[in-house]
Amino acid sequence: MSLFSEFRDFAIKGNMIDIAVGIIMGAAFGTVITSLVNDVIMPPIGAYLLNGFDFSGSGFTLPGHTADGKPIVWAYGKFIQSAISFLAIAAAVFMLVKAVNKAKEMAMKPAPAAAPAAPPRSEVLLEEIRNALVKK
Repeated sequence: MSLFSEFRDFAIKGNMIDIAVGIIMGAAFGTVITSLVNDVIMPPIGAYLLNGFDFSGSGFTLPGHTADGKPIVWAYGKFIQSAISFLAIAAAVFMLVKAVNKAKEMAMKPAPAAAPAAPPRSEVLLEEIRNALVKK
């Protein structure tokens, strides 16, 4: 089997499409979480918990300048926001994987065995007759 035919089989099975959809959804999800952290979570934390401290503009200006003449800034506030974004994405992905694993586990779990059916009335009567004969 040639490399091209193997690739064609791989693409036809849908694996490539699943991967592409996953990457696109992941990128979109990352943008949403970044916006959630930067625009919804961090402003109240800075305003109410830290007396108006703004994380997005936080940093130190280091001595020296870039080739463009711009000051060199050590922007630790952006790093803090990125770290919180990462934690939010990691928590959401963890919950998603946990839900998928639980669904797989439930799907793979065998159905509980049904109770055995009651024997027919004739067998019950024959057992009673046998037991009565054994006692004599």
